[in-house]
Amino acid sequence: MDRQAWLRGMALLLLAHAVQAGGFVVWSDELSAGAFGPAQEMNGFGCHGGNRSPRLEWSGAPPATRSFALTMFDPDARAGAGWWHWIVSDIPAFSHVMLAGNGDPARAAAKGMLQLRNDFGLLGYGGPCPPPGSRHHYRIVLSALKVAHLDVSATTTPAQAAALIQGSALGSAVLEAEFGR
Repeated sequence: MDRQAWLRGMALLLLAHAVQAGGFVVWSDELSAGAFGPAQEMNGFGCHGGNRSPRLEWSGAPPATRSFALTMFDPDARAGAGWWHWIVSDIPAFSHVMLAGNGDPARAAAKGMLQLRNDFGLLGYGGPCPPPGSRHHYRIVLSALKVAHLDVSATTTPAQAAALIQGSALGSAVLEAEFGR
């Protein structure tokens, strides 16, 4: 197993075992049926959706939260090695909503958030795009952090970012959804 695959596996394991704090929850009315729609599907790489990140809301974060970080991971991609679709850091601690479309790096930066590169090699949100005939599961994890800013940059890989998030997490809330084509 190469180093990148190992980092991916470790990051997924760390996120999957993140301690959920009290009543910390994340939800999306756009994913209320537990599935992404065409508006959120990737536009490119063989998919033809709107590539618009869904609206997310949360409550019950730990009191010591100084910022939030958000990840979206598909554990079904690449024969189980997974695929990072979205990584956002420096979401202000006073936030309780991520507006639809804030996966666009310009919109997020205007609000003080930092979008990192996903496994498509793009900054910001990269929607679901499983191979034709398959259905994949997507794990959206919102982590409450004990730091105001993560030590990440444009060269930080998604797996490295996930490990840094886990290392600073006070608690996490998870939302799972599916998409197939």
